[in-house]
Amino acid sequence: MWLKPTLAALAAASFSSAQELMRFGCSQLTIDRIDPLVNPGSVPSPHMHQIIGGNSFNASMDPNSLDPPTASSCTSCTYSEDFSNYWTANVYFRARNGTFKMVPLFANLGLNVKGGMTVYYIRGYQPNARVTAFPPGFRMLVGDPNNRDPNRVPRQLCFRCEHNMQQVPFGGAPCTGSDTKGFPKDTCGGGWRVTVTFPSCWDGKTLDTPDHKSHVAYPATGTFESGGACPSSHPVKIPQVMYEIMYDTRAFNNKAEWPADGSSPWYWSHGDPTGYGIHGDYVFGWQGDALQRAMDTKCALDRCPALKRQTDAEAIACTKRQIANEDIGDNKWLTELPGAPPLV
Repeated sequence: MWLKPTLAALAAASFSSAQELMRFGCSQLTIDRIDPLVNPGSVPSPHMHQIIGGNSFNASMDPNSLDPPTASSCTSCTYSEDFSNYWTANVYFRARNGTFKMVPLFANLGLNVKGGMTVYYIRGYQPNARVTAFPPGFRMLVGDPNNRDPNRVPRQLCFRCEHNMQQVPFGGAPCTGSDTKGFPKDTCGGGWRVTVTFPSCWDGKTLDTPDHKSHVAYPATGTFESGGACPSSHPVKIPQVMYEIMYDTRAFNNKAEWPADGSSPWYWSHGDPTGYGIHGDYVFGWQGDALQRAMDTKCALDRCPALKRQTDAEAIACTKRQIANEDIGDNKWLTELPGAPPLV
């Protein structure tokens, strides 16, 4: 059942149309302690992740031998030609007694998927510019799980404390107004909207680098959205990939359950209590020329005539069993975070 339009949803749709972007839902594929970019082949990897996209996702994902569109039998994204994988760390609440519980996800407004994320591919305000789709084998990472410095959080990675589940008032573009670079300090009546935005310029030749970052860059001046030019070292305009992850923090709003010493009750799954370790990973997996068609025809929102769309129920049905089999704290309290990372 589709949600009735709200001022927030209408404002988001208006913003989306003006920005020339696709916005679509991807249901939860799996929650697992594997990371094929940073810890390829490790089962388990050091910390937990939430993953969406094609079900060929695994601990290795060697780009020389794995082609997600042919290796996947389904995708949890509503655009059925998108077998890419998108993942971020999970958030845990630490109660006063020291136990942890995973903060659940909920679907963004207007998107009828199960948890997961909202994915954006943004063309920006560039009506005459060509935006080049990623080639097969492309992958990248933004942010740093080891970062604890607010000044080192990349641009357009942030948290928004929602007043209510309808996201009214809308609050404007991501990472503006009262949005924060770290975990919100107070209770939020409508949970959190967490935004993870990737760079939008590419060197045009490198599919990946050892740090998974150096082959991409932000515009040299201005922003991608305002038509800012790419630096000469990274001259190719690529779609700006953005995630929105909605965390339902309402069950943890009783401050009597927060740590007695006033410390943060929130932790990324890698042990960060600040939130500044916000990061996201991306492995390209669109089928054929589907993403280039979407960019060339300026697809908007989640119903593009140039792309194939599956039903929401089909996207929700695409799941994958956990590979690093362990309790993840989604329905029980844990004495430590999965993998027992240092809480610093």
